[in-house]
Amino acid sequence: MAEHFDVVVLGGGPGGYAAALYGASAGLHIAMVEEAQVGGTCLHVGCIPAKELLQTAEVLRTVGAAKEFGVEAGQPALDLRVSQTRKQQVIDRLTRGLETLLKGRKVTVVRGTGSVLDAPSHHVRVSDGTELTGDALIVATGSTPRPLPGLDFDGQRILSSDHVLALEEVPPRVAIIGAGAVGCEFASLLGDLGSEVTLLEALPRVLPGADADASDILERSFKKRGISCHSGIRVTSIEGTRELTVGFESPDGAGTVVVDKVIVSIGRAPRSEGLDAAGIRLDAGGCVEVDDHLRASPPEVYAVGDVVATPQLAHVGFSEAIVAVKTILREDPAPINYDNVPWGIYSRPEVAFAGLTEEQARQRGDDVVTSLHRFAGNSRAVIIGETDGVVKIVAERGGRLLGVHIVGPWATELIAEGYLAVNWEATADDLAPLIHAHPTLSELFGESVFALTGRLLHG
Repeated sequence: MAEHFDVVVLGGGPGGYAAALYGASAGLHIAMVEEAQVGGTCLHVGCIPAKELLQTAEVLRTVGAAKEFGVEAGQPALDLRVSQTRKQQVIDRLTRGLETLLKGRKVTVVRGTGSVLDAPSHHVRVSDGTELTGDALIVATGSTPRPLPGLDFDGQRILSSDHVLALEEVPPRVAIIGAGAVGCEFASLLGDLGSEVTLLEALPRVLPGADADASDILERSFKKRGISCHSGIRVTSIEGTRELTVGFESPDGAGTVVVDKVIVSIGRAPRSEGLDAAGIRLDAGGCVEVDDHLRASPPEVYAVGDVVATPQLAHVGFSEAIVAVKTILREDPAPINYDNVPWGIYSRPEVAFAGLTEEQARQRGDDVVTSLHRFAGNSRAVIIGETDGVVKIVAERGGRLLGVHIVGPWATELIAEGYLAVNWEATADDLAPLIHAHPTLSELFGESVFALTGRLLHG
């Protein structure tokens, strides 16, 4: 006989465990099914391990440049196996913390692969034979790396993000297919660790989701570091066994690059197999169809995270989980404004943004003004020796801020202020009087806002 709960959550990644924790804090009796370890892709083969390895790259750069600051540290050497050990220690520590939280809130965690037997009755069966039902069901089954059509990942020649994050030796030559957030992070990481990197992107520029100015700055920085970037291309062939020859067509004609590994980072596919047979409606891309409160069909079925067609970001999954649980509780939460969520790319230089790009705002018909200030003139950036990048603000003429775009040191931390400004619909006049400490990286945001008032200080 199936055990009954207020809510059954299928999947223990960011969307799933956030739903479980938030629901339990509201007094709901929650069961969460997870086939591997709680934390999902983000904690085990995504955000956390990637950023730990990028931190390794930063330490390597810092030691390598120590002589510029008068510190004799010698030539640094990398032992990637040690970094991988530290990465796993970070993951294990965070996993234990999450498990403790779930236990403390009395969430019933069921280990095994869950499948929806019947969506209308919210009936879930787990691979160990356990059966669960709930007054509501939240599907948070996540996603998996998307391979090139007709070319599966083999873990040796053709690598997914999972494989890259487990590397114990730095490959001499790498081609990365896909220059979105993940592709750019891998290009930056491997370039810093010593790989010869070629970045191949089908769309007209690297990091195509970002503002054009941000993309251009990142690409120029990559090229200065020896990372070869090709945009507007189509990969036509991958041949070879030990050495791989990648053929591609570009606006400049056909080309090839010889590498040791090919990394495919063309996005992630939703893990939604079997959901439609159980009665849950999917869209043409295999994502669960939901409304603006994450309600799927049939009634009291919800879906959050990578299994829905929204930005595949852990923090978006957190927010979707909260909206879903509040809806279950009949609290009528405000829908998420996906146009304004914060994005962070942890490359060198970092890229972060929230709100509309200049192109999107103009296409929407807004009367747009922009303000762009460079880190080259920022005292703190000069002190730390990282002056590549800008703060760019997109605003209505005489009105609210529409988008904030930052390329440069610690951009992923600096974007919080821009995110708040955009989502609170602040104007330049609202923000200009606010004081930023000097010398800080954050004061460049203040300078950019100040310029929109028609008067300048340092700019």
